[in-house]
Amino acid sequence: MADVVTVVFETHSMTEDNESGIGTGWNPGRLSAAGREQARLLGERRRDDGIAAIFTSDLERALETVNIAFGHTQIPTFHDWRLRECNYGALNGTKAAVDQPASYIDTPYPGGESWTEAIDRVLSFVPDLNRWRGQRVLVVGHAATGRALYRYATRKSVEELMSEPFTWQPGWEYAIA
Repeated sequence: MADVVTVVFETHSMTEDNESGIGTGWNPGRLSAAGREQARLLGERRRDDGIAAIFTSDLERALETVNIAFGHTQIPTFHDWRLRECNYGALNGTKAAVDQPASYIDTPYPGGESWTEAIDRVLSFVPDLNRWRGQRVLVVGHAATGRALYRYATRKSVEELMSEPFTWQPGWEYAIA
């Protein structure tokens, strides 16, 4: 399929904040012991997956995931701020950040951004994948990254996306035309 880019999306591995029910947002975050093991398993799971390039959020928890999973490989890795999580502003690093996300679909978090703005930011990255047509790339990011790629693939509205729970799984795959 030379006319599409196959995007494999994986979330960053489990963080200490995730385990505590905290919405890290644009804070760096740090992988937990379980997260470091998840990252190692990600590397094993994708080792022979034909990945031509890795794109990752520039937030520490995503970088740590990629480093553990792929630091020993020669796969080119690109850090991109557009792949970050939603900016919860004053609520970054709090439990309140994850309460009632539907309240922030179009209304920004105090001092942050709305989910619509976050998803649009991530979607601004998609045209940069054109040079990888006919290849498989890995994108490591956050809930906002995953929701944006899912929106691109399904054309669902942000309201529809936010009404669905974001449930972890070992990767998602999208054909980006």
